[in-house]
Amino acid sequence: MSNQFSGTKEVAENLAFNLEALNKYIQRIGIDIPVISECKQFKGGQSNPTYLLSGESKNYVLRRKPPGKLLKSAHAVDREYRVITALRDTPVPIPKTYHLCEDPEIIGTDFYIMEYCDGIIYWDPVASEVNTERRKGIFDQLNFGISALHSQDYKKLGLEDFGKDGNYIERQISRWSKQYFDSETEVLHSMHKLIDWLPKKTPKQKFTTIVHGDYRLDNVVMTKDDKNMAMLDWELSTIGDPLADFGYHCLLWHIGNIDDDAAKNLGIYTEKEYLDLYLKRTKMELESEWDFYIIFSLFKVAGICQGILGRVRDGTAASDFAIQMGKRAKMFADLGWEKAKKIS
Repeated sequence: MSNQFSGTKEVAENLAFNLEALNKYIQRIGIDIPVISECKQFKGGQSNPTYLLSGESKNYVLRRKPPGKLLKSAHAVDREYRVITALRDTPVPIPKTYHLCEDPEIIGTDFYIMEYCDGIIYWDPVASEVNTERRKGIFDQLNFGISALHSQDYKKLGLEDFGKDGNYIERQISRWSKQYFDSETEVLHSMHKLIDWLPKKTPKQKFTTIVHGDYRLDNVVMTKDDKNMAMLDWELSTIGDPLADFGYHCLLWHIGNIDDDAAKNLGIYTEKEYLDLYLKRTKMELESEWDFYIIFSLFKVAGICQGILGRVRDGTAASDFAIQMGKRAKMFADLGWEKAKKIS
């Protein structure tokens, strides 16, 4: 496990808050949480600062909006809280939620508190932290998590207004194009070409479900026996096209150049095996749109990386990791445009 991202550290000065004020608030509104005696900051995560709260014999997690200038609609901790809470009684592995606070006077920004899931996060995309014999089981559980999510009836869960029904990819293209232009630090020609190409090639949306928006191995807490314990980081969750969500999840095989032989050597599924497992679990059908979903996902991740670089520029993100992520925007956009040219 990477020491750079795993575990906790002392709270960064610019992200510190008054623990006494938090305790007074918890006591005042009557949340079933003991007095918090210690607060540490999780190393992982670049978007919403996340903290480990310790109280008596139990730990909790607090996630908040970062302080400072923020892009519109970004860092929506209220949406995270709502979807996790709605999924509580489903097979989808999620942490238990306790409280959402939308009063920035308490600790400086909106926040919510959820349970601390004491498990393992695999920071390497192919779980190189464990031997090859264990990896397929981990990927089976990873597949189960997103399949379970995409099998839920969002209307029955009270999430009918959590996102718009239909035109998900069109709206996503618009959103990430705007984020890219708002955050542009240098002109990425391949990104401009994708922004022009994608709307002309968008397939009709066949399915509508809750989508996670950023589902990958390091956003999942696993138990010590490799069971999917909790899916994390729901900031980008909405109602949308599950096949696009799954395509984003499957970027690993493309970014990592994992062909069938490489997958076998790593002990993981091939992309086709993994896709077929998902389609079997969800009972969804896929025709010839898979290449589009991958290209769209490369465009999306390029937009995310550029947004991080924009936050570095604006002073709301300052880590070396954020700068590295920002520089990867060009790589993802270039790869997406190379694939797009092949099917144009």
